[in-house]
Amino acid sequence: MKNNKNFTVAHSVPSWLPLTENWIYNQLQYMSSINSLVLAHKLENVEQFPWEPLYHMSSYEYFFFRALRKFGYRWHPNLYSKAVKTHRPTILHSHFGNMGWHDIPFAQNYQLKHVVTYYGFDLSMLLVQNPAWYQRYQELFATASLFLCEGPHMAQSLIKMGCPENKVSIQRLGVEVNQLAYKPRTYYPDDSLRILIASSFREKKGIPYALEAIGILKEKHPKLNVTIIGDSNGTKAGEQEKKKIFDIINKYKLQPYIRLLGYQPHSVLLREAYDHHIFLTPSVTASDGDTEGGAPVTIIEMLATGMPVVSTTHCDIPQIITHGETGLLAEERDVEGLVENLQWLLNNYEKWARMTGKGRQHIETNFDASIQASRLVDLYRRVYEA
Repeated sequence: MKNNKNFTVAHSVPSWLPLTENWIYNQLQYMSSINSLVLAHKLENVEQFPWEPLYHMSSYEYFFFRALRKFGYRWHPNLYSKAVKTHRPTILHSHFGNMGWHDIPFAQNYQLKHVVTYYGFDLSMLLVQNPAWYQRYQELFATASLFLCEGPHMAQSLIKMGCPENKVSIQRLGVEVNQLAYKPRTYYPDDSLRILIASSFREKKGIPYALEAIGILKEKHPKLNVTIIGDSNGTKAGEQEKKKIFDIINKYKLQPYIRLLGYQPHSVLLREAYDHHIFLTPSVTASDGDTEGGAPVTIIEMLATGMPVVSTTHCDIPQIITHGETGLLAEERDVEGLVENLQWLLNNYEKWARMTGKGRQHIETNFDASIQASRLVDLYRRVYEA
């Protein structure tokens, strides 16, 4: 692998690309020293995430694939074979553990070294929904060369499940720090406090707890405004979570204080971020076992912009936020703890600059996309040469 320009990695993804998974796009963009090929089951938001070469299933093939998948069968379209023969990748990188298992025969048929990244639900909710994944993952652990995850919490989850420790490596999700201007937020007692919440309406995101905290805070501090970016994904669980969110808005009569923007492009998220004081994101372990696995990338981005972040001790979030240093943390589902953290920020606005400065420095050092991309290329090299 001395000539990286001739080195190609095929990236296998369920969809290219949900708005909430822009970090995969960042990974590929910053690995300019190698060639990256994308194999996707379906397409979405291609205009926002343009990529070549990109191969995807037809509507008929996707329907056929989903039918087979329900019965545990693994199948790949002929177009994927054409892609491999045309671009000659030497490594297959499956994004998400369930994709990794489905890709085992494909990697073996074309003698591709196999790298798998776990992101969260594939190590939590998926196993609760279908325990058969425990055994499937044993096959994956035995056959793939390397397993990547965001932080030590997820790494330990993999190892406890039976993945050999020498096959596990932490690969952080980088953000484009050079594209995120550092503008430390300032607040004064006469200001209206502007709080931003941004995520899909999923139980693990903890939005109801955020709104409960805001409802309580409003009684003491009525000068506040809240913006929510995100929505239900249309599933039954998503619609149930949306109902919970609106029930709490009604409970605390928050309608005059809240803007609901629905799903928005990343550019709009960032524009709104710079117009808000605090990012509130209290992730929890959902009742169906779903977790962040690592930590939401939006936390990394918000810290980089100079915004104080209030979150929880969930999964690998403490790897990004050190309580009282780079942000503030409460225990999961601890509404009073969230209120206390928000009140602390109100009472100690003169300390924001120190906190956000440390946060920015932490992101620059440990979560820069170009640095993480370079490290990922080194990991590919290690797998290739093993």
